[in-house]
Amino acid sequence: FLGMIYREIKQAIVDIEAMFSVLSRDPEIEDKPGAGALQVNGGTVRFENVRFSYEADREILKGISFEVPAGRTVAIVGPSGAGKSTISRLMFRFYDVKSGRITIDGQDIREVTQESLRSAIGMVPQDTVLFNDTIAYNIRYGRQDASEAEVEEAAKLAQIDPFIRAMPKGYKTEVGERGLKLSGGEKQRVAIARTILKAPPILLLDEATSALDSHTEKEIQNALERVSEGRTTLVIAHRLSTVIGADEILVLSQGTVAERGSHAELLAKGGLYAALWRRQREADDAREKLAAAQESDVPVLDKDAVPAVRLVDHHEDEASSAA
Repeated sequence: FLGMIYREIKQAIVDIEAMFSVLSRDPEIEDKPGAGALQVNGGTVRFENVRFSYEADREILKGISFEVPAGRTVAIVGPSGAGKSTISRLMFRFYDVKSGRITIDGQDIREVTQESLRSAIGMVPQDTVLFNDTIAYNIRYGRQDASEAEVEEAAKLAQIDPFIRAMPKGYKTEVGERGLKLSGGEKQRVAIARTILKAPPILLLDEATSALDSHTEKEIQNALERVSEGRTTLVIAHRLSTVIGADEILVLSQGTVAERGSHAELLAKGGLYAALWRRQREADDAREKLAAAQESDVPVLDKDAVPAVRLVDHHEDEASSAA
């Protein structure tokens, strides 16, 4: 017994030392002396000739420029490794650009406080982080002074209120560590409700539905469309079917904007976007055939269907190289 207590105390000391080591580090990104609060009037976001690299010898973004007008939706798509998620990290100022600048309503985000910047942006990520507390607590985290009625209204708009009320403890239901007691779709709805409650002028949707099945994806997509109405929205997506309705789509390839336009315009061009769209449609068709065959216990006649699913990312890389 004493030996077990000794081991636990020893481990706790090691953990505390590691924690203080992290806390003692100087932050890489700090507010400039005299930085003021971000003043959001409409929420227009601009990237102006932005260059960025995590390592000196490998540039991720190579002078990209684009604008998300106030109240409009712009989507960023492209193959893996094109730099899509880097854009969201720069928006939140987890890193600073190497050259160029990012502005919101004409204000360089390096000139304003990080607190005011992040308060103006609501994010729904691919992997939603929930606290080991109640559903109500996790929704209220978006605005901690919100009333119960406001929390419930946000849940209704996110289409999760019926699910919550069907549970024995309702809004007082514990979600478990990182939300392990909820499904992927339920966790995403909680994240959407949290964002609705925050009511930010700018929305950032970073692969928000990529980890969900097709049925749940459609339901979450409908909720996201309602949330983004009237807000400046930047969507970072892998699945092209989720960005068809965007006002403009930017196609990233090897750190540059290879194509831009609406869904119809990009398909008509027959370039990288059209190739990615075709490959994803083929993969979706293959999955549907495979699922139908499994449900009916009928052998899959199209033997190419299964490889098409597994090789979709490989084809996308080929399409990117060809472009």
